[in-house]
Amino acid sequence: MPKEWFEINGYLKIGDNGLATIMSPNPEIGQNVKTSMPMIVAEELDIDWDHVIVEQAPLNTAIFTRQLAGGSESIMHGWDGLRMAGATAREMLKQAAAQQWEVPISEVTTDRGIISHKATNRTMGYGEVASLAASLPVPKEVELKSYDEFKIIGNSTRNVDGLKLVTGKPLFGIDQYQEGMLIAMIVAPPAFGLKLKSYDDAKARSMPGVKDIFTINTYESVKGKSMFDVDAFPELIVVVGNTTWEVMQAKKAIEAQWEPFEDYQENFTGFSGQNIISQNVPAGRENSEDHYKIMEAMSLKASKIARKDGDPETAFKDAAKIIERSYTAPFLSHSTMEPMNFFADVTSDKAILSGPVQTPEFMEKSAAERLGLPLHKVELNMTRQGGGFGRRLYGHFVVEAGVISQKTKSPIKLIYTREDDMTFGTYRPAYHARYRAALDKDNNLVGFHVRAGGIPESPLFANRFPAGAVDNYLAETWDVPSNITVGAFRAPRSNFIAGVEQAFLDEVAEEAGKDPIDFRLELFERAKNNPVGESNDYDPNRYAGVLELAREKSGWGRESTEGVYRGVSAYYCHNSYVANILDMVIENDQPVVKKVYAIVDCGIVVNPIAAINMVEGGTVDGIGNAMYGGLVFKDGAPIQNNFDRYRLIRHKESPKEIEVHFVDNSEHPTGLGEPPFPPVMGALANALYKATGQRHYDQPFITNKKVIG
Repeated sequence: MPKEWFEINGYLKIGDNGLATIMSPNPEIGQNVKTSMPMIVAEELDIDWDHVIVEQAPLNTAIFTRQLAGGSESIMHGWDGLRMAGATAREMLKQAAAQQWEVPISEVTTDRGIISHKATNRTMGYGEVASLAASLPVPKEVELKSYDEFKIIGNSTRNVDGLKLVTGKPLFGIDQYQEGMLIAMIVAPPAFGLKLKSYDDAKARSMPGVKDIFTINTYESVKGKSMFDVDAFPELIVVVGNTTWEVMQAKKAIEAQWEPFEDYQENFTGFSGQNIISQNVPAGRENSEDHYKIMEAMSLKASKIARKDGDPETAFKDAAKIIERSYTAPFLSHSTMEPMNFFADVTSDKAILSGPVQTPEFMEKSAAERLGLPLHKVELNMTRQGGGFGRRLYGHFVVEAGVISQKTKSPIKLIYTREDDMTFGTYRPAYHARYRAALDKDNNLVGFHVRAGGIPESPLFANRFPAGAVDNYLAETWDVPSNITVGAFRAPRSNFIAGVEQAFLDEVAEEAGKDPIDFRLELFERAKNNPVGESNDYDPNRYAGVLELAREKSGWGRESTEGVYRGVSAYYCHNSYVANILDMVIENDQPVVKKVYAIVDCGIVVNPIAAINMVEGGTVDGIGNAMYGGLVFKDGAPIQNNFDRYRLIRHKESPKEIEVHFVDNSEHPTGLGEPPFPPVMGALANALYKATGQRHYDQPFITNKKVIG
């Protein structure tokens, strides 16, 4: 290790021996940005990756922008800034060497941490001029590398935390420990629609290790809640004690009484902090069986028009053939492997908060306001997160931890049990979509109508394919209020609408007597050459490109192996394009996914091995949720409250092989954590039909017909 470090900019510092420490600014939830983001800095710094040390950056909005894990946008939004950080440091190092050698900077070059002046055959390492470089003014303009000059970007690089992960080093929030720290747990209402009435803690207080029992109102003094302050049960009973086990036992001994709450209105500030989102929270204890009846009824009513092209009414009236289908999906639990937890040490003039949260900047502000401290007195540190994909966007548990520490006047670690985690919210909504397609006498698609909604939000993307490819197009949207808290779930809304849209398009292609890939490509040709409307949010060339590459790589259309049934799907979301070909066989009367081809266009791939991991994970996750996932409510309470009842995909049910291909281009990098998840559900549904002769309209396909008991 170096004897001395020299900070070049907020992203990096260089040691006197040439080692570089590069900060990874965004939260790490398993998407591998802690490796990929520093790779981008290192590329432009032009240093050997073996000479790089990676550290998790602190939350610092003065230096870093968008320190958030969400929307599959970490690399996309960080791309330019990360490159500039590395390139600026490289230019300053070159300037320092030029000054020391008394030569023009234009004659100085770098390569893997070595600075050279070819005319005089002199070289030096970065460490030799790091001190001088750190004192130089930041250049106003720097030259970035061209795509063909990359040495680190585009080459597979191991996870920087890999060894620590497999050897069990303390990286996660749940691993945190501090001398004198107490353990805190919550008791929440057993069902949505209820609030605390009273409780008896006499028995629990007498149990070993219990320090205190009290109630908190999580957001009692917060004036304006952000969109990430979603909170199912603001008033909670808190148990604080010495150990996790002791607190868990005491929690069970509390005798609480609950009562219904009345309807109320809640307002949130949007992502920008300006717009106000108003939400009606109805009273009552809801049931999944009722949800499906309500959604079916709503799907039959004329709804709010989100987009209308041409004259869809006439197109359907004059159609030679009309295909109409409805699709549903239940609430889903995020089921992160690491339950919600957070550490807090709050004193009269300072708060130190630490743990796994996807929105640290937002939650730091919420915590500061709730604790009555100025923002600069609150320090929020990010740990590695054992899963998220939306659940940890909503950081009520951060505020809860701070309030509990402030009340107990001691450092605490708040831990949710698995049952707490799965019954507290925040879930993927329940959805419904009704599709209609109109074909003329020549089997051309002349009309398309989608009416989609859900509880409590709609999954509709009105400007996505096949919008722009059909002359007469109508998209309608609706939603029904609920007191069940929902939020972003891996590829929000796309995680439903993609699969059902692609399953429906296959049925339309079959009715038209066309190959499903040819049918889609015909529509893309229309969108390329003569698009309908001006608000289409996809590039038909790139969209068609992943389909064509999927056809090539899978050998689609050639004589298929006997007993192998194929489904296709393609979808655009989070700025990336993914196509799937799924091969299925029937073994012992059960469907088995033999192989999935995943073709991805996400622009420049920074770290191929990590990118492949994300595509594989998203593919498995998509198949698992479509086949087995479902959360059912009875009298406001989820029936599934732990992994013994909530069905996840098992190892033996995963695809036997996943073959991943990336479109090779120099486009700006886009999302990858979420785009591989939605489309595979459509390919799965289409393969199931080929294999069994039965169409599947209600998720999950295997364990449920609408309502799971």
